[in-house]
Amino acid sequence: PQWRQSSYAGDAIITAVGLHEGLWMSCAAQSTGQVQCRLHDSLLSLEVHIQTCRALMVISLLLGFFGIIVSVVGMKCTKVGEEDPVTKSRIAVAGGVLFVLSGLCTLAAVSLYATQVTYEFFRESTIPINARYEFGSALFVGWGAASLSMLGGSLLCCSCPAKEHRGQQYHQQSQPSTAREYV
Repeated sequence: PQWRQSSYAGDAIITAVGLHEGLWMSCAAQSTGQVQCRLHDSLLSLEVHIQTCRALMVISLLLGFFGIIVSVVGMKCTKVGEEDPVTKSRIAVAGGVLFVLSGLCTLAAVSLYATQVTYEFFRESTIPINARYEFGSALFVGWGAASLSMLGGSLLCCSCPAKEHRGQQYHQQSQPSTAREYV
């Protein structure tokens, strides 16, 4: 639940409670070490950016799960599916595409949430600066995960073999001799 956390910027600390909020719950950590969390009450009462980020993260998880399954089927060392290496590599490329799409969904969700946190932090408001929220550790983990997912998917996409030229035979034709033959 650490998508955003209470800011410690400013001159004075207002309270000894650190607040953390995420897509699914919000938590309060007291200075004694006690943490209390509660789930968001209603889906429809959430802000639009949280609903959008939730949907993107669920889609990202599903794409990543199916990417794992398709990539395992497309590996050369597995006996699942086709035995043809060209077909296997095409299946692996499909898994790579799913990983890239999963990474893009994660990147979009994390970036959208970070944009909203930044907007609320710098918005002119009567809320003191140390009562506002800033980036939580989950955003940085999300950016790293999106980068690694897109990198791994890109590497899988590069596993496609070169196109074969079937039916085309290259014959070496004899060239007429340019040297004069003396009899």
